[in-house]
Amino acid sequence: MKSTSRRVFMMQVAVASTAVIASQAMAQAKVDEKDPQAAALGYAADTTKVDAKKYPKHAAAQKCSNCQLYAGKPADAAGACPLFAGKQVAANGWCSAYAKKA
Repeated sequence: MKSTSRRVFMMQVAVASTAVIASQAMAQAKVDEKDPQAAALGYAADTTKVDAKKYPKHAAAQKCSNCQLYAGKPADAAGACPLFAGKQVAANGWCSAYAKKA
């Protein structure tokens, strides 16, 4: 009977470790403002810190969470953006590709 318990325990450990590895693989890194693509688009993780002289069309109400490209939910702190494949942008962020949601 003990061999069955040991066998069940080992299967549970294998399943749990697989779940942990899968969840880590699904987690996406956040976009770094110094990333070459982010810098080229003027990405800022905080819309209030956008350089107004460099981006005169920027408005304080513009942020990633209300952009057409933002794939996250409006209540999420971060979400995916097709401009930064495999990475997440801050919901309160902004870039020059901003397009207001309809």
